[in-house]
Amino acid sequence: MRRDSLAEKRRSKFLAVRCNECGNEQVIFSHASTTVRCHVCSNTLAVPRGGKAEIKATVVGAVE
Repeated sequence: MRRDSLAEKRRSKFLAVRCNECGNEQVIFSHASTTVRCHVCSNTLAVPRGGKAEIKATVVGAVE
């Protein structure tokens, strides 16, 4: 299997999200394995669900 084909199948990514409480933007992993909180107000941004995390914040975009 070629290395290029592995990159095409990757479904996880880093996401830029905006906190719904304070408006702070930060980067989180789409498949987070722990609860992710806002650095400013400690609001929950993402909750792990055994694979893809449940994103509770507004997704601004994917980070490349």
